[in-house]
Amino acid sequence: MNMKEAPAVFRLLGDEARLRLLRLLAAERLNVTELTGILGIAQSGVSRHLGLLRDSGLVEERREGGFTYYQVPTADSRNGTAPLWQMLDAHFADSAEEPVARADRARLKEVLRLRKESFANHGDGQQLVPGRSWAAWARALGHLLPAWDVADLGCGDGYLTVEAAGWARRVIAIDRSADVLSRAHALARRRGVSNIVWQQGDLERVALVDHAVDVTLLSQALHHAAAPERALAESVRITRPGGRVLVLDLRRHDEAWVRDRLGDRWLGFDDAQLGQLMKAAGLADVHVDVGARLTGDPFTVLVASGLVPGPVSDAHVGRREDVGSD
Repeated sequence: MNMKEAPAVFRLLGDEARLRLLRLLAAERLNVTELTGILGIAQSGVSRHLGLLRDSGLVEERREGGFTYYQVPTADSRNGTAPLWQMLDAHFADSAEEPVARADRARLKEVLRLRKESFANHGDGQQLVPGRSWAAWARALGHLLPAWDVADLGCGDGYLTVEAAGWARRVIAIDRSADVLSRAHALARRRGVSNIVWQQGDLERVALVDHAVDVTLLSQALHHAAAPERALAESVRITRPGGRVLVLDLRRHDEAWVRDRLGDRWLGFDDAQLGQLMKAAGLADVHVDVGARLTGDPFTVLVASGLVPGPVSDAHVGRREDVGSD
């Protein structure tokens, strides 16, 4: 970099979003979609920033597997920008524990976890196995399940709802957000799924009769509840004796940025705490296990289940038609 180029480069680096991009790309190559999710910036803005950084020589663009990835130049290819990179590396090290940097790093770990769990990338990365798919395995396991009635409380965008509908007799999907339900409903229409009942409502006051379903799901929903104990009590109330309540949620963490960005009320739950909450709600045979974890990722997914006690009747095979509002 010569002295004539320096003012333009320093103006370029005066933007916080571009510095955040460079910090992330110095740690891992990423595509635009991944960067958009991490930074919370519109995709058009991310693309514009990347274009400016690429034109300045601070970022390289590579095509791989149908995706365009961005990365910073390797140490031996930085040419005239090596002194600038020494300054940037020192800045990134000094600011590593600032709240914005820590939050970006946590979201980066989540992106890497999703990559690792990708159906296409699962395995050692060296061996191509046609047909290998965790999605197919999940759907195959659904063939072993009875035609149950299922409630998906806090269903969000409906991905789990639609998957459950593949093996359930009927799924009742409930979320407090009308916009989220609209997106979920649109997903179901695109997939040609018609055995889902959509309801707007609160998971702490579920508008279903007692013993309405065989299985109640709470996937990444409990940490949004004002009172998790009430949400679990409602889950038990609407589930038939002999049925199960299944919870997927986060283990306790200290990433406070999720409160503002994602609306989380709770920073996850301790394993023992989650188990105790489920037992206090009246569930028996409670099990809490790790569902997903990546080294260095502040977010660990817990999977917990519990049995609704009581005599099991013929209703538990999923043939009842008394699902409805109080």
